Amino acid sequence: MWLASDGKDEDRAMPGYLDGQLLVAMPGMGDERFERTVIYLCAHSAEGAMGIVINKPAADMSLPDLLVQLDIIPADETIRLPTRVGDMKVMMGGPVETSRGFVLHSPDFFLDQSTLPIDGDVCLTATVDILRAIAGGRGPDRAIFALGYAGWGAGQLETEIQRNGWLSCPADPEIVFGGTAEAKYESALRKIGIDPGMLSPIAGNA
Repeated sequence: MWLASDGKDEDRAMPGYLDGQLLVAMPGMGDERFERTVIYLCAHSAEGAMGIVINKPAADMSLPDLLVQLDIIPADETIRLPTRVGDMKVMMGGPVETSRGFVLHSPDFFLDQSTLPIDGDVCLTATVDILRAIAGGRGPDRAIFALGYAGWGAGQLETEIQRNGWLSCPADPEIVFGGTAEAKYESALRKIGIDPGMLSPIAGNA
């Protein structure tokens, strides 16, 4: 289920790349899978891009249930989990590799050879060890769990942006980790400076 990070970051922080930013779907992007999505972009380079959808909760799925399925805790231990674990929603992170789990989290938690710092406020860990830490109350202060990810091949994301499929803006930890999933889309638009009520499919780039 889990995809370990290889720790490579040679292309990160290069001019023109958007890793560490939010992608906000435009109404006219033409892909129903990403309608009204907000994506935290974890990696972006000449070879392509990878991000996690942060505002699409998985239906009828909870983190405690997953902890039991992964044999991290027995079913009768779910009642003893920290309250914030029970409140943590499971997101559908994207249409690629939906059986793999990813955790976006605050930088107060780090695992050697597993945690990838993306910017000063957000890290990515994709090994089951972080779930063990969360279940034991030793995990990060803020986190989002996601199944799957969104991926783009070389030049694909750039083309979609040029065609008004996406807007981008610097990531705000309060949008990534805070609020309800339903409110993230409008919050991201407002951060860009757009009134959601005025957005139309033919709007240009911000």
